[in-house]
Amino acid sequence: MIKYMEKCVGFIGSTTDYEQSSIVIAGAPMDLTVSYRPGTRQGPQAIRQASHGLEEYSVDLDRDLADYNYYDAGDVLLPFGAVQENLRRISAVTAEILERDKTPFVLGGEHLITCAVVQEVAQKYPGLVVIHFDAHADLRDQYLGQGFSHATVMRRVVEMIGGKNLFQFGIRSGTRDEFVFARGHTNTFLDQVVEPLKESLPHLQGRPVYVSLDIDVVDPSFAPGTGTPEPGGCSSREMLTAIHLLGDLDVVGFDLVEVSPVYDPSERTALLAAKLVREAIMSFGQTKL
Repeated sequence: MIKYMEKCVGFIGSTTDYEQSSIVIAGAPMDLTVSYRPGTRQGPQAIRQASHGLEEYSVDLDRDLADYNYYDAGDVLLPFGAVQENLRRISAVTAEILERDKTPFVLGGEHLITCAVVQEVAQKYPGLVVIHFDAHADLRDQYLGQGFSHATVMRRVVEMIGGKNLFQFGIRSGTRDEFVFARGHTNTFLDQVVEPLKESLPHLQGRPVYVSLDIDVVDPSFAPGTGTPEPGGCSSREMLTAIHLLGDLDVVGFDLVEVSPVYDPSERTALLAAKLVREAIMSFGQTKL
């Protein structure tokens, strides 16, 4: 049905009916340019497995996963060590999902996967806005001499969609040059998530929106299982609130990246990620007819 895919344990409540699904979940276990602690290739499966510890009912939304059709396509088969081929395959899977008028939900893997997904989403939806939740600005032009890195991903996104179409929340780490670039080119909000998001919502209404969520936007006391933890982040509750706030927008794609379960034997990072995905399905998805 979709090329380059390997079947995995499905996300809780996912259907076996691809055609009837409005959302398609795909894992992108790419883990090639992580600069501090590797391990994100294990993220997609850890999120899926943790999801089965959750209820299908959301108390916050008063909605149930049973009312939504979403399909888990498994993980993209990625050859180790080949950055551009990894990105090409992720793009190809995303393009096929979009061709069927479905919404891609991509589980990382490192943050560079967003570059491949946004490339396809931006072609389908002109005027795309990208909402980026992260501890790190990810706006370097190069990192260690490489233009394609999890540290440069949002700079590449800016080149695709234009800086004023990038809204960054929770940012609290980066180089001086990154923040100079951010002040001149993007909409970047330091440290805070919920309040600046509320203030930005009127500017986002009526536009196609892509959401990229790096789990390290959350303080490592809540989510230690990530490659580059940065103290001083938002709480789990604030991140859940942010997802709910986005429910009134036209979200046409979503990813959640940088879960690295080897650094969290408690599994609370993967569990939080799974809950964020659950809430995103019910906030952005279409209910069954």
